[in-house]
Formats: sequence, structure tokens, C-alpha cells
Amino acid sequence: MKSGMGLTKSHSLKRQSLPEALADSLRERILNGEFKPGESLVQEALAEEYECSRMPVREAFRQLEAAGLIVTKVHKGAVVAAMPAEQAQELYELRVNLESVLLEHAIPNMTDADLDASEQVLRELEKAYEERDINRWGSLNWEFHRSLYVPANRTQTLAIVQGVNLQVERYVRLQLLISETFEAAQKEHRALLEYCRARNVEAAVALLKQHIRDAGDSLVSSLEARSVDA
Repeated sequence: MKSGMGLTKSHSLKRQSLPEALADSLRERILNGEFKPGESLVQEALAEEYECSRMPVREAFRQLEAAGLIVTKVHKGAVVAAMPAEQAQELYELRVNLESVLLEHAIPNMTDADLDASEQVLRELEKAYEERDINRWGSLNWEFHRSLYVPANRTQTLAIVQGVNLQVERYVRLQLLISETFEAAQKEHRALLEYCRARNVEAAVALLKQHIRDAGDSLVSSLEARSVDA
């Protein structure tokens, strides 16, 4: 069905509550760049496209706003959130501080099964790099990192970190696509996993901090360059 937003593509929904299904679908469309920063999301048009009432769309908007992916503006309604360079810098500083704590507490609790699971995710991520499967880069990158942090048993910190990673995921995809830093990312992820297998907490945490800082600096530079060119 063609909507008022000029979209002709049909989007199927998984079996879950309608607002959650809508939020998941819209989240993916934001993350893959279909909806651009600053673009308005019109309740009526989306309700028509998904063949539902405006109420579940409104609830989906609340979930997306809580995740930092959209903002509500006076006279404009829901708008896809932008990410100024200074905001990106703040988010990556949060990642450095929180993820290093998680990894430090996780390594002593890691089992061989935990590490084997992380290895499997890393192989999937490397395959996605090789196949240029951009829709999976951000989610698999987070899944790999998350697999290393879960043994820390710090659910609140992990939830906060997951929210931060969700906000930057669409930029991770764009950044990797532009810079094609696949080889460096692969080497660092491999080294990080090996330090974890060796239970070398100091080396693993130091590498993780540098890995995130480098990614943050690269992203901020890209955002600043795009701002100048705009």
C-alpha cells in the first residue's frame, strides 16, 4: 500500500504486541538510514502504511523516543533524532567508562562456553564484514561486545550500555561503510577475545578502551566533516 510518505514497500510484523512490533520495524528503518536525521515521522501516514490505528504508532513513538532515536518537537511532532558531534563524543565516553567496568568484572567469571559463544558471534560479524552486509554490522558488533559483558552479572549497567549502543548503531554502520576499517576492527576484536581467553584483565581492558576511543574519534571526525560539507 502506498502511504502518504511516498513509501510503496510493505513491512511485515513479527508476532508480538503491535506497538512493540511497530517500534522494532521503525527502529530498523531508522538504523538502516531509510529515515534520515531531522525527518518527520507522520503518525497518520505510518498508520496507513502498517494498516493499523494511530494509537499503536503513538506508543511505538514513545518507545523510540525513550531509546533516543526520535524526539518530539512543537509543531513538527516526531522527528528522527540527529547526532551532533559533541553528543557522539559524550556517548563514546560513556561507552569507554561503562564497558571497561563491565569487562573487568566479566573476565574472572567467563567460562569456556561463554568464550566459545563470543567466538561464534565474532565469526558471524566477520562474515558480515566480508559480505558487506551493512544491516547486520551494528547489531552483530553489539552482540559480540555484549557477549563479553554478560558474565559480569551487572544487569543495570549492561542495560544502560545497550541503550547507548543502540543510539550509535546507525552511525557505526555508516562509519564502517565510509571508512571500510574492517581489517582493523577484526584484528582488535580477535585480540580482545584472546586476552579474555588468557584471563588477562589488564590487557583486555586497555585494548577495549582504545578500541572504543578510536571508533569514537573516527565517528566524531566523520560527523564534523559532514557538518562542514552540509
